[in-house]
Order: sequence, then structure tokens, then C-alpha cells
Amino acid sequence: MGFLYFVRHGQTIWNVENKICGSTDIALTPLGYQQAAETGKKLAELGIKADEILYSPLVRAACTAREIAAITGIPARMEARLTEQNFGKFESTARDGLEFQQAKREFALRYDGGESMLRLAQRIYNLLDELKETADRKNYILVAHNGIARVVHSYFYEMTNQEYAEFGIDNCAILTYEFDRQTQERKGELW
Repeated sequence: MGFLYFVRHGQTIWNVENKICGSTDIALTPLGYQQAAETGKKLAELGIKADEILYSPLVRAACTAREIAAITGIPARMEARLTEQNFGKFESTARDGLEFQQAKREFALRYDGGESMLRLAQRIYNLLDELKETADRKNYILVAHNGIARVVHSYFYEMTNQEYAEFGIDNCAILTYEFDRQTQERKGELW
């Protein structure tokens, strides 16, 4: 059985301002760097053993992953498929805006120039299927974004459309999932 750990990046100024970051490249705040370091320490304290950290190329996730790698000694590499969803016309708008909240429930919608949730799920599910193939001998930490966390969680758990649209985790929260290759059952836990 292999484990998959998911970490959301540290805080950004757009997180503070309640703006949608999406594929816009927004840097970490000083608190975001502190959160990343604390997460690396927590992973080490918990005795989390991973073979590799895979991270989104967006600076907020890349910096978080590098902090974690420096503290834990786990090798890290960029994985382009972990890039956050492109929310098109909603990038930099309010996360709790009514139009955006309604659009999030339309999985085939491309957000006027963005990426549909169906396309996002395709690339993340493909990545997870690849990682699952080595799950009997390797553990991974993924460092990415809230939208990616939602897709990863839906890979391991049945979710209604509403549950999917409302799912979210805090900056630098750690989710853990277990691949059970014999029963094909998938389990998860939030730390």
C-alpha cells in the first residue's frame, strides 16, 4: 500500500484579499513562507516518509515545496499537471462572488478563456493513475492548490457536485490518502 500526501501552498496576498488566484502566478506572503517551513517540520515530526515531492510550477506552490524539501530532505521536482485551474474571466475576482460560485457548479464550463473542471480532472486523474501504478513501492507528496486538492479528494471519495464545489482546505493543510491495491479501495484523512 502506498501513501499520497497533499499539501496546499502557503498563504498569498490574494488569499488574504479573497481573490481567485487560479493560474495567475502569485507569490507567497511572509506568513506563507512561515507556513511552508512549519509544514516541513510537521511532516518530519510525523515521520512522513515519501520518495518524492511533486509540485506545481506556480511560484506559490514551488516555494512551498522547496521549503518542505529543504527541511525533510525529500527530493522535489516540478510536475506541470499540478498547475492550478485557469479560471479565465474569474482570475483576480472575489472567491465568494455569486457568479463564480454558480459557475463552479458547471463542470464543462471553460470560464470564458479558462479551463473546465472536466479538463482539470482529466489531467489530475491521469497523474494519480500513474502514481497509483507505483503505490506498492513509493509514497508521494503533492504540493499544489485548492482546486487541485478538490480533484484529488474526488479521486479518493465519492462526492456530489455540491460537495465538490464547496470542498476546500486551508493553506499548508496536509491531506493523506492511501492506495489499497488489493481491494482498490481509496481512503483519505485530513491532518
